[in-house]
Amino acid sequence: MTYLDSVVFRKAREDDLSAIIALLADDELGMQREDTRLPVAGEYKTAFAAIEADPNQLLVVAANGKQIVGTFQLSFIPLVVRRGALRGQIEAVRIAKDLRRSGLGSRMMEWAIQQCRQRDCALVQLTTDKTRPDAQRFYEKLGFKSTHEGYKLALKASATTPDGR
Repeated sequence: MTYLDSVVFRKAREDDLSAIIALLADDELGMQREDTRLPVAGEYKTAFAAIEADPNQLLVVAANGKQIVGTFQLSFIPLVVRRGALRGQIEAVRIAKDLRRSGLGSRMMEWAIQQCRQRDCALVQLTTDKTRPDAQRFYEKLGFKSTHEGYKLALKASATTPDGR
């Protein structure tokens, strides 16, 4: 049995928040956006409670025992277009630095896609920052296509990095 065989995907719990935030902050962009100080900032707890209360939101962790080694958020978005289809939106994908390129990311995305199939989603989409070419190649290998140009409008200074991303 390999290390990856012992990793399970599960719904996040509030006591996972500090580990999730640490993963989100563990790259050049995330360290500018996230607050890893303890105790966990109230805004994260408020967001967690909202996600927890919404049946169309799922915050997921990849856990090996008590160690959180990956995370992502999956949103199920009902649409009027596409004949009233449901869309799966994958956000905030992070893998522990020492497990990148180990196959964990592929397993995590396969699990997320399976959740979307179980909910009868018509499609799954995600975004990745333009400054992350490795992530772009990773998603393309999984079959994702870059079909649209995305735009963002920051409404709060805390919603972006200093360079507007």
